[in-house]
Order: sequence, then C-alpha cells, then structure tokens
Amino acid sequence: METNAPTHDLMRPHEVTLHYKRPLFDRMQKISSSRDSHHLLKEFIDPNILDVKEFFWTMFLTRTNRVLGIATIGCGDVTGVMVNIREIFQLTLLFHATHIIVAHNHPSGKLTPSEKDKKITRKLQRGVALFDVKLLDHLILTSESYYSFSDNGIL
Repeated sequence: METNAPTHDLMRPHEVTLHYKRPLFDRMQKISSSRDSHHLLKEFIDPNILDVKEFFWTMFLTRTNRVLGIATIGCGDVTGVMVNIREIFQLTLLFHATHIIVAHNHPSGKLTPSEKDKKITRKLQRGVALFDVKLLDHLILTSESYYSFSDNGIL
C-alpha cells in the first residue's frame, strides 16, 4: 500500500484542544436543594420529550454549587438510555466542576428507581470521587414530578 504522506507525519502527535469559558459568576444559578435542580432542569429540558423516551443529563457545579453548565449525555428509547460515563468524566474535567448532579426521565411516569438506576448512581459516585468530584444527587424526572436519590437517602 502506497501513501503520499511522509512517514514522519504519521508518527507526529496531533494537537488536542479543549475549550470552555465559564459563565459570569453573578449570572450563575445556585443550587441549594433537589427542588432547585428540578426547576432548573425543567427550564432546560423540552417538556414534550419527557413522556416519549429516556434521556440522561448532567449538571456541572462549582464548589459553591453554582451551575457551570448542563449537558445531554444520552438519548434512548422508552425502556432505557445508555449512559456514557466517559463523557461525564470528560465534561466534568473540562468544566472544572467539583460537584455534579445527574438526572434522567422515566417516560412511564413511575418515579421508583430501578436496580439499573441505583447501579449507575453507585458507579458514577465512585468514578467521580477519583477526580475529587462529588455526585450530589440523581434525579428521576417525569412530566408530573421528580424523585431525588439524596432526599431519599440513597446518596
């Protein structure tokens, strides 16, 4: 196989650039409770999707629980969503977050966490701890209400 690129170009490392600009501090919303998280997520999420299929979101926070940003991590179907933990770790480091809150919806309207929900919560909690980041809460959202893992003693 013949290639036009010189061998030394193939072996040279390529530059990777990450870019994040923190919002102005006085404009950053502060999260003090699961209720605050729920209200902010309701502003961010299109309410028309909550009953259609599962989504997974992550909220990135400062040490003083000011919101740096929110990201949609996954989109699934009516029975579940694949959670890309690696992406959560990448974004957590990119945002310089020291706390995170995760959330996903249950299109069925049922607020009870599944074993899979509990397992991913434990996995995320252990994983972000390696970066000195704390998982503050995991919310399950429906079009009517929400469930907080922290408020219910699971986190």
